[in-house]
Amino acid sequence: MGLSGDEIFIRFFEDTDAEALLDLHLRNGEFFQKYSPTFSDDFYTLDSKYKYISNSIKQREEDKAYSFGIYLKDNGKLIGDISLYHISRGSLQRCLIGYSLDKQYNGRGYTTEAVYLAVEFAFNELKLHRVDAGVMLSNIGSMKVLEKAGFHKEGIEQKGVKINGKWEDHQIFAIISDNN
Repeated sequence: MGLSGDEIFIRFFEDTDAEALLDLHLRNGEFFQKYSPTFSDDFYTLDSKYKYISNSIKQREEDKAYSFGIYLKDNGKLIGDISLYHISRGSLQRCLIGYSLDKQYNGRGYTTEAVYLAVEFAFNELKLHRVDAGVMLSNIGSMKVLEKAGFHKEGIEQKGVKINGKWEDHQIFAIISDNN
């Protein structure tokens, strides 16, 4: 399954993506770490990428999370990832969205396009009512991505996520479906 935008497409990860995913994480390790929880020692191994992909397939089958790679349309290169996770059904019908993009491709609108495609999937395929996102206050670029993709600010979550061993405040964003 793939969803296509103007410059990029997103699709579910497959085993054949493990090496490209490892390369993406190795090249961007320091950049991604600024905004991520502390990674385990084996995070930067091929085996961990195969396990991640296998787990993402299981999570999708159980309707718990949907993890996509972000790929350039012109050459199919993996340049990032985007996930819909912590899916809640019943009276909530919501999820969280998270993403990362190769540092060398930042500022070109690719992440905004990927967020738009993932939200469309959340609303049209998963029939969710709401998608939430939390962004560290220092991550201005990510805030701009969400605003461009139609999210609105809802407030500050104090010390909500442990990033690099420190509890960080996050700006909470949301987008709500008109149809669900």
